[in-house]
Amino acid sequence: MARAFLRVVGGPKQGLTIPLREDQPLLIGRVRGDVRLDDVLVSGAHCRVVFRNGHFVLQDLGSTNGTMVDGRRIQDVVLRPGSEIVVGTTKLLLFGNEDEVEPSANAEDGVAWLLDEELSGSSDHSDGLAQTLRIPAGFEARVKVLAGPDKGKEYPFPRGSLAIGRGQGEVPLSDAEVSRRHAYVEVFGASMLFLRDLGSTNGTYHNGRRVQVARLHAGDTLGVGKTVMKLLIGPA
Repeated sequence: MARAFLRVVGGPKQGLTIPLREDQPLLIGRVRGDVRLDDVLVSGAHCRVVFRNGHFVLQDLGSTNGTMVDGRRIQDVVLRPGSEIVVGTTKLLLFGNEDEVEPSANAEDGVAWLLDEELSGSSDHSDGLAQTLRIPAGFEARVKVLAGPDKGKEYPFPRGSLAIGRGQGEVPLSDAEVSRRHAYVEVFGASMLFLRDLGSTNGTYHNGRRVQVARLHAGDTLGVGKTVMKLLIGPA
């Protein structure tokens, strides 16, 4: 079965990754819950994620300050990969979903899961996690620059993440319109690749559309500054 999880991308627990299970609701709250947030804007039992009719669904539990998904206050909503959830001062993103991720024949090979410390919920870092993601066994990928000052160059994935930046990272571009820390491509499984903007000045684009986070597939284009790259999956 394919996996789905929430990742905290903003707030006191930034960097924490929370696996989701079909057979067990996930409760988020300040006083009670599987995920406890020490935040006065969060109610004692604020919201929960349940699995219903093949989807993960987020339900607000009558919280005082509300639960937001993709900028809208919700009561009960189906979550999709990339859904942005805001609870108090905490921001979470959904990675993966059972109805949209093909299960692997071998779960250990198909899922580049997280560090042991992250699975236990003890980690409290963000970019450090991306730098230590494990790449799935037998997985090969690279990005090829189609346009921009570095046209023709290719950058392979040395691990489960690819940092894109001006003069630094696994993709050290010379494009002056690229921020030093511009974007990440993160590999959470053989069919679970995500592009994440790091608050860049000029934005990050997926197939020509500006995004904060987007799920990637082979052949998709990634745009940063004047540079356009193509995601290639498989042997060179």
